[in-house]
Amino acid sequence: MNDQARLALSEPETFLDQEAVHQIFTELRRDDPVAWCPETDGGLGFWSITKYDDIQAISKNPKVFSSDRLLGGITLESAEMRRRRQNLENASKDEVSGGGSIITSGSSMIMMDPPTHTQHRRMVAPGFTPGRLNALIPEIRTRCVEILENIAGRGECEFVSAVAAELPIQMLAELLGVEQEDRKKLFEWSNIMIGGDDPDMRIGRDEVMAVFGELFQYSVALRTSRQENPGDDLISMLVNTEMNGEPMELADYVSAFILLVVAGNETTRNSISGGILALSQHPEERQKLIDDPSLIPDAIDEIIRWVAPVVYMRRTALEDTKVGEKIIKKGDRLALWYMSGNRDEDKWDDPFSFNVTRNGPRHLSFGYGQHLCIGWRLAEIQLTVCLEELLKRFPDITVTGEVARMRSNFLNSIKRMQVRYSG
Repeated sequence: MNDQARLALSEPETFLDQEAVHQIFTELRRDDPVAWCPETDGGLGFWSITKYDDIQAISKNPKVFSSDRLLGGITLESAEMRRRRQNLENASKDEVSGGGSIITSGSSMIMMDPPTHTQHRRMVAPGFTPGRLNALIPEIRTRCVEILENIAGRGECEFVSAVAAELPIQMLAELLGVEQEDRKKLFEWSNIMIGGDDPDMRIGRDEVMAVFGELFQYSVALRTSRQENPGDDLISMLVNTEMNGEPMELADYVSAFILLVVAGNETTRNSISGGILALSQHPEERQKLIDDPSLIPDAIDEIIRWVAPVVYMRRTALEDTKVGEKIIKKGDRLALWYMSGNRDEDKWDDPFSFNVTRNGPRHLSFGYGQHLCIGWRLAEIQLTVCLEELLKRFPDITVTGEVARMRSNFLNSIKRMQVRYSG
């Protein structure tokens, strides 16, 4: 494989063409599964890890492969995202409501290693127990039905804004214990935080400062409110659970709030929209689920494998080590390409076929090891309920026209997707 193809993995533009990206990953898995890749904009380069077993092994070894924010965290920072971070770090006291340095100095659990990661994860773990999530199913179904009733009779709609984004953002507001009207702010903030590499979603410096200032004020007001009147929501858990006898620091709390806002809706949104696209592109698989809805819960794993809502996570080597046949030096960065691991020919027969009755290993889309997404089960429940209700009401739902993907090599996100349907 030539250097240009390796370089392409650091360019968000590349991932607008899913077929081309999968071709790069297929060649790397076959010829160079631990591959050194250069970066644009003078980046240092990184190792591309493309095989399922290697990704799992690295993910469960935080003593050697770190997620720590101080080492760069979990992403390969683009030039645009670097500029945004630097603007926040250098913001004056009159900007970002004085919270610029607080926003950039805190760490959330996704950018921590054990034992600190474990302590922070335990703070919100009570919000994701099987009993609590199962108790949410009736409400998820009620909200989903109401959302689908709103599009009934139209014959067509823009699916992402009408359905795929609406259900998880409503449930996020519920879990945070905020008014449903506030979900519009949460949705806007989430898009701005993850869309910096997309020209359609990018905003100017002053607007970024204003948005992060609004988010900072909102999160701090929530913190004060839950300190005075705690409930059983996720914010109350963050604010009122102590570590080593001390409450969570403000900077870490703000970072945790941002993580909940983004992770609480993005992966589910991407899985729902990507799942409907896959079923539209493979009508014979959709028909299996229509003929036998009891297949839907088991089909969810295949849908999430196929969609890969999170494209990769980064790690940083804490010592010299070896992955496969390659020597990894201390300080080297590694991209764990979930999108590639999910199509590993050594793990699935015919991994490029979409098969809702497939049996095989669990996908990597929600991570592995101690950083397995804490909300993975909630995401699966929402996707299951959405497909059950959607295929019952609109069995012929079909994607029409071009699908507009977000320009990103981190999240596999669809911005706009027009669908038509009867009913």
